[in-house]
Amino acid sequence: MSKRVRSKYKIDRRLGCNLWGRPKSPWNMREYGPGEHGQRRRGKMSDFGLQLQAKQRLKGYYGNITEKQFRRIYEEAVRRRGDTIELLVGLLEQRLDTVVYRLKFVPTVFAARQFINHGHIRVNDKRVNIPSYRVKEGDVIEVRKQSREIPMVLESPELAERDVPEYLEVDHGQMRGRFVRTPSFAEVPYPVQMEPNLVIEYYSR
Repeated sequence: MSKRVRSKYKIDRRLGCNLWGRPKSPWNMREYGPGEHGQRRRGKMSDFGLQLQAKQRLKGYYGNITEKQFRRIYEEAVRRRGDTIELLVGLLEQRLDTVVYRLKFVPTVFAARQFINHGHIRVNDKRVNIPSYRVKEGDVIEVRKQSREIPMVLESPELAERDVPEYLEVDHGQMRGRFVRTPSFAEVPYPVQMEPNLVIEYYSR
């Protein structure tokens, strides 16, 4: 199991953005990199640097995905017939931890992973504790009844920093949602600009 032990919000400053669009991100107050050399003026980034940063942003946004897992998702997108960019984003959005986060059952994608690991989520009336589980169109995702009174679960739907996207349906009263369809890249509500085309270029070098 992947576990991020470093400060999560230091990632925002390292990547130069408020990656998850959260009000308490340190990037909102200190728009420069972390560490004693963070305020140094940076030179123009190379093409490789831009591609690497795009990859780190997209991978980092989805939480604790390891490089091995992310590359495996990219390779599957390349193998499939169709637009690789759309397929890559679609596969990332089908992850159960992403869906739980999008449905606003939890406040962060990191919390979604832990929530699933602890057995609080059911998919089509079956307990699933694998964050990378791939949700299919029409699948019903719900918080098990015993877990619906957890303070984090009660507070998450009220968060104003993001909305549930149109490719999902949710009933927060019952803590139940449905994965309606796999979204296109344009439909995914990223708080910052993502450039999956540069991610494709990075891996296809």
